[in-house]
Amino acid sequence: MDVSIGQPPGAPVRSGIPEHGRVPKYYTVKARVAALIEELGEGSPLPAERELAVRYAVSRETLRQALRELLLEGRLRRKGRGTVVAGPRLKQPLSLAGHAEGPRRPGAPAGRALVALERFPCPEALAPELGTRAGEPVWHLERVLLASDERAGLESTYVAVDRAPELDTDFDPGASLHSYLRERRGVGLGEAEERIETVLATPREALLIGTSPALPMLLLHRLSRDSHGRPLERSRTLYRGDRFSFTTRLAGLAG
Repeated sequence: MDVSIGQPPGAPVRSGIPEHGRVPKYYTVKARVAALIEELGEGSPLPAERELAVRYAVSRETLRQALRELLLEGRLRRKGRGTVVAGPRLKQPLSLAGHAEGPRRPGAPAGRALVALERFPCPEALAPELGTRAGEPVWHLERVLLASDERAGLESTYVAVDRAPELDTDFDPGASLHSYLRERRGVGLGEAEERIETVLATPREALLIGTSPALPMLLLHRLSRDSHGRPLERSRTLYRGDRFSFTTRLAGLAG
């Protein structure tokens, strides 16, 4: 199949290189830096821009274009005032269990850091989603998602206070809310509806996650019901677009 990206109609592109062979200079530099990344390994600092520009005999702006793409692809990440080789992308299963456990990376512990836990009267628009009435108290739980020492996303969850009346006193903010509801309140998670879209983080969200507001984010909306089919929670979770991949398992239809 022919794919035209900024090329005349019918000009196929494979692996980013057009068949006529005229490769943009920045793309050649990008390929060479990518090879360097493989040699250096995860966590290694990248040489300074000036050094790389001299090594590859290109302008600083050409080099920066290559580095910007590698940053957006999650191959590199900023650390302090420098740039280091990023680790493999975090895997987030599109499943009830995966949502409860949080982001996962082989060998890296997952967790959450509390930003805010607030109680307020439920707005009319939110009430049907939580199975409560407008004006009844609801919790808003906001937490940064962690994977090892890396801030990976931002989770905002709403649940009716009558489902978890002591959430502010006997819940560990670093733990799974679903596990708490099941073990302490006897409320099991039954099913959920979710929608994923691409967005840009607000300045506040970017600051909490520790990323640039210009970086594309994956936004997951989820409405959950308990094991009896009653509305349970509404959540909004931002995932870093450069650090996440979502996984699911598909099965063929019988017959």
